[in-house]
Amino acid sequence: MKSLTNRIGLPPKLMMGYAGLVVFMMGEGLEQGWLSPFLISGGLSIQQSALLFSVYGIAAALAAWLSGVLSEMFGAQRVMTAGVIIFIIGSVFFISVGLPSHNLFVMIPTYALRGFGYPLFAYSFLVWVAYEAPTEKLGSAVGIFWFCYSGGLNVLGALYSSIALPYLGEMKTLWSALVFVVVGAMIAIFLNREKVAKKGTGERPTMAYLLKGITIAFEKPKIGMGGIVRTINTSAAYGFTVFMPLFFMEIGFTRGEWLQIYACLWSVNIIFNLLFGVISDRLGWRNTVMWFGGMGCATFTVLFYYVPLWSGANFLLTMLIAGCFGACLAAYVPLSAIMPTLAPENKGAAMSILNLGAGLSTFLGPAVVGIFIGSLGTVGVIWVFAGLYVFSAFLMKFVTLPKNQDLVVPAGSVD
Repeated sequence: MKSLTNRIGLPPKLMMGYAGLVVFMMGEGLEQGWLSPFLISGGLSIQQSALLFSVYGIAAALAAWLSGVLSEMFGAQRVMTAGVIIFIIGSVFFISVGLPSHNLFVMIPTYALRGFGYPLFAYSFLVWVAYEAPTEKLGSAVGIFWFCYSGGLNVLGALYSSIALPYLGEMKTLWSALVFVVVGAMIAIFLNREKVAKKGTGERPTMAYLLKGITIAFEKPKIGMGGIVRTINTSAAYGFTVFMPLFFMEIGFTRGEWLQIYACLWSVNIIFNLLFGVISDRLGWRNTVMWFGGMGCATFTVLFYYVPLWSGANFLLTMLIAGCFGACLAAYVPLSAIMPTLAPENKGAAMSILNLGAGLSTFLGPAVVGIFIGSLGTVGVIWVFAGLYVFSAFLMKFVTLPKNQDLVVPAGSVD
């Protein structure tokens, strides 16, 4: 472990955190690719399913925003521990009470509680990374974070579900998620003997300081624009899980094939999280996000619909398009380097805006589906997402960095 950490230049404490993050996120996200069609088959409408995921996204956005400033005030490990506890409580009540009742008034608050817990764990660790990683390795460090985050959430979780569902069924598969969550938390928090100190301002946790995680977006408009871009980043990916499984199965794909396509999307994504993290340190953060991220995602969002529509249930071709979309999603990784650079005196607050955008992404995607699927249909929703990606590329033209860091970033740049 030490030789590996020495080679990549990151502290050993972060490597333990990365390992725990993979396992935790595997449990958090194993239902993403199949929960919506499962609920719809049980009687919910697609709009009701979208509402459930949207409220979940709002809870995740709130927790993601809080994670940055709370980590500065109380320390990342304490906030991560609180997130695990909240996630477990929400999961137990959602699975044991919410799902069996099939009552939205019970399902929404219990699923939202689950959504509130995981960002406190994951994004507090991202704040930890922002403080502990050497400045010259920060782009690579956040690339590794998103590699682990996406690898657990969207790849290993989806693959595990495709294997477990035929044997365990939906309910037992959901219960098994708690095993991964507990094990991941133990690795990242309880087995990691090195403690990270609070590195914020040292202020008492007052409401004024807490609100710094919002007001900084207005004090520094570039940070606000970066938060909007991050919100758009994975919005389509979260929206896809609500309506694309139904579209794919209408074309002729099976649920297992959809899960494998979805896993392929994120498998390619995690590889490019690492690649774009390193490449952007040399080619420039802003242009990477603008062209590879915004314009690339717009292109492959459209193709993700039209290619299977025209070619039918062509598994390999659809996998290829899914992989290209996943690669372009990874080009937004440099945002995690840009945001703290824009506010070096308030990294935690800047990261709160970034994390808020990541959380709002889980709300925006399902919300777009719920609002437009009835009037515009599947194809209309696809074009709305494509338009949002073009808009994010436009916004990045204004997110300039000091000392021309947006052009070519020398070794010595930041997350």
